[in-house]
Formats: sequence, C-alpha cells, structure tokens
Amino acid sequence: MHTNYHTHTARCHHAAGEEREYIENAIAGGIQTLGFADHAPMPFGGGYHSGFRMGCQQLEEYVTTLRGLQREYQDQIRILIGFETEYYPAVFEDFLKLTQPYELDYLILGQHALDNEENAHFTAAGTDDPALLKKYVDQVTQGLATGRFLYLAHPDVMRFTGDADIYDQEMTRLCRFCKEREIPVEINLLGMMDNRFYPTDAFWRIAAREGNSAIIGCDAHHPSVLSNRELHKQGEEFAKRFGLPLLTQLNI
Repeated sequence: MHTNYHTHTARCHHAAGEEREYIENAIAGGIQTLGFADHAPMPFGGGYHSGFRMGCQQLEEYVTTLRGLQREYQDQIRILIGFETEYYPAVFEDFLKLTQPYELDYLILGQHALDNEENAHFTAAGTDDPALLKKYVDQVTQGLATGRFLYLAHPDVMRFTGDADIYDQEMTRLCRFCKEREIPVEINLLGMMDNRFYPTDAFWRIAAREGNSAIIGCDAHHPSVLSNRELHKQGEEFAKRFGLPLLTQLNI
C-alpha cells in the first residue's frame, strides 16, 4: 500500500493514539500518502449527541493540528485532511457550511445509520427487512450523487440477513451506480482484521461482476494498523481473489 485515505483520531471516542504516531507508523509501513478522515462533526441541533464522532467545537483544533504536522513531515509523507461522514439529508448542507472555511481535501462516505441518525436504524445492527436495505442503497446513492465524496467506505456495512436474491438486486443497483460514476468502493481492513461481517463475499462477488474499481482502506483506529504490511497484503490478496481492479492512488 502506498496510500491510505481512511485514518481516524482519538477525537471520535473509539480510536487510540496521537496523530504523530499514525504518521510515523504510516512511514514505517511504506505509505506515501496518508489521509486523515475522522468521523465528522455533525451540527444535529435539538440536543441530540452522537457518541462516535468529534464535536463541532473540535473541528478547528483537528484541522490546525494536522496542518502543523503536514508542514513538519512534508519531506517524508504527504498528509491530507478530510472526514468520513454519513449522508444525512437534514443536516448535510449545514455540515458543508460548517466545514467549508477549512478547505478540506476530501470526504469519504461511510453510512453508519439511515435517515438522520437519531432514532434510526444503524447499518451494522442487522436486519432482514428489504425496506431497510433499499433505504440504505437509496440514501447512499443520493449522497454520492452530490459529487462531494471521494469514494464509498465499507459499502457492505449494511448487515442484511434476509433473502439473498433481494440483497443481490439492491447491491447490484448500488454497484452499477458507483461504476457509472467511477466511484471506487472500499475493501475495509478494519473489518478484515476484527473478523467483522464485512468485507462480505456476497457483496464483492457483485462488485466484481459489475466491474467496480476497489480501493483498500485501513480504517485505522490504532497507529499500528498503518505499519502492518501483512494486513495490507491480505487486502491485496482479497482483491485478487475476486479479480477486482485495485486503485492505489486517487486524484486529489
């Protein structure tokens, strides 16, 4: 791996380590471009608090810290600053207004919940309801259609336990949408490392059949993931097993 665009920080409340540790491990792992994409702050309003992302008040400190490290390490590694964010229709425009002054390098879409998160279905929770699977695909494609996202993180994060034919139908729709718009889909190494239900063969068989381009994302919540060359190799072997075109660098 020469690039990783999916790196978190401790501000999301479920990652460990300092930014400098992530950078040093990335250098040790042979990564030449490191993108930080922590769970984005969301201006929900109404008193709702999301426990797995940084607060809006941390946005400036996040960017300022990383800008300083960009300058410090400019001769050793390219550092980019972005966010992993969901597409929540009710607050997405407010989120763009909140972050616009900081001139972020990119966003990646990782749809962890449906609707607008509060009192909504979380995608990893599992469901056999075809309506929720359809809603996931609808919401993800609507988000990608904004043109704001670099790629789709863990596209198979929607845990569907229902009819396999319905899963094939809906995920084919998602894969074709991404293919038509040349949006890469991510092979997620965190899911692989933690033996989660994703990456799931059922999704990646569809992606291979539809000709989607894939990119490996460390989804690093600990610095050591970035220097784990064996894990990186497992991601590459996964792509080879399905015959997926694997992108190693994106145009930013």
